[in-house]
Amino acid sequence: MINRSRKDLVRYTVVAVATLLLAACAGPTVQSYEEATVADLQRAMQNGELTARRLTDYYLQRIQRIDHSGVNLRSVIEVNPDARSIADTLDNERRDGKVRGPLHGIPVVLKANIDTGDTLATSAGSLALADHRAADDAFLVEQLREAGAIILAKTNLSEWANFRSTNSSSGWSSLGGQTGNAYDPRRNPCGSSSGSAVAVAANLSVLAIGTETDGSIVCPASINGIVGIKPTLGLVSRDGIIPIAHSQDTAGPMARTVHDAAILLNALAARDDNDPASTDRPASLPDYAANLRTDALQGKRIGVLRRYGGAGNNDAVEEIFTANIALLQSLGADIVDPVEIDTDGMGDAEFEVLLYEFKSDLNKYFEESNAPISSLSELIAFNDEHADAVMPFFGQELLIRANAKGPLTEAAYLNALADSKSIARDGINNALKEQQLDALIAPSNGPAWLTDHINGDTFSVGSSSLAAISGYASITVPAGQVQGLPVGLSFIGGAYSEAELIRLAYAFEQASAARQVPDPENPLRP
Repeated sequence: MINRSRKDLVRYTVVAVATLLLAACAGPTVQSYEEATVADLQRAMQNGELTARRLTDYYLQRIQRIDHSGVNLRSVIEVNPDARSIADTLDNERRDGKVRGPLHGIPVVLKANIDTGDTLATSAGSLALADHRAADDAFLVEQLREAGAIILAKTNLSEWANFRSTNSSSGWSSLGGQTGNAYDPRRNPCGSSSGSAVAVAANLSVLAIGTETDGSIVCPASINGIVGIKPTLGLVSRDGIIPIAHSQDTAGPMARTVHDAAILLNALAARDDNDPASTDRPASLPDYAANLRTDALQGKRIGVLRRYGGAGNNDAVEEIFTANIALLQSLGADIVDPVEIDTDGMGDAEFEVLLYEFKSDLNKYFEESNAPISSLSELIAFNDEHADAVMPFFGQELLIRANAKGPLTEAAYLNALADSKSIARDGINNALKEQQLDALIAPSNGPAWLTDHINGDTFSVGSSSLAAISGYASITVPAGQVQGLPVGLSFIGGAYSEAELIRLAYAFEQASAARQVPDPENPLRP
């Protein structure tokens, strides 16, 4: 067992080191680029008003001032000590006339379960992997670097992507501590891509990458007032991501605007022939950021889901949803309300699948990486040995239940996988076809709850499961506020419907203008 003083030292060592690195590298104060879009920043760099180095300095200074001290959001686990030198290289390329594309010189933060072949750890937020440095980049990281993005930092997350305990607090990890909501740090950021969402919402980065199994992009994005895209399974490579379940896991973009998220998706959507999920991809993909129009909802048929997950409906959220529907109608959409989808049995089948695949997939990741942990059994033993640091608030019962499962050849797994996929896919496909719909909509989330390390999370509304389990596309967009706390609207479609959903979401975003900028240094106190 680690004693209390040792536990505190271990828990905050990475954050302290990151803060010292930031203090050492911080350059002169630069003007504010708060809420600047990718296009804004590219214009400034093209005009010689800004450099990638100055932009990187700006975000590093904000991380130091807001994230690791002051408000103490704890969205960032570790900053990249090479970020400034990478920015210098990209500035030199620009001066030489080489601009790789819209991401050239743009900082991006990565969820800490994504491999980078550099000095940054790939930890999943766990003390067990605090010193795990991947041998090479995840496929998606290779694409980002090739596109000219600057890997600025690794972000905090719900430990093991929130697949450790039924009583967990989203945004808490034994390595990074508790991430706070960008609008009120006392409140929860949702998860598991908590730090990625908060970093973008609080203007600590331009863009972020999150990962989702069920809700881990769309919930933190919506509850922190930003845009999140959960891509179709197979659109973005799963290589080099610490997994939960291969049948649902995907990485996706998080940004303050739909257009910026679409630009990031263009870079992420490169084909990885070594990922079996890419087999059914279309032969060619559109430019997701092109031809975004404010009249894109004109004549579109939008189906309204009235049955969604969570502890129950929230009256304030329902009022916002009603107003969102009216806005969509005013923009020319034909509303079909309600659309009924029978999801009975879907959740139970999904949970069985996740238990089986978590054991199989995590063991495979350990075997193929140079991780200091070699198996799920060894991880459970590590957590028991370091219980006061790893489990001060909640346990690891999900790890134990997963470890008790057999191989993926067992009938219980195969039946659960078939059932969960058929319920979700048939539900979406049949609704879209029978009602001739272009998309489905539902509230993304309820307002952020007060973080509670005794009782765990308190979800009120959530609509992620249909898209997550089916493996289909969804996007959440800021839709309103409940006493200043953001609520999102989700657009859900079929396989590889990202381009259509992005167009619809963009038109809604431009008309609603619902995002309100948080002020982490003067946080909300409702």
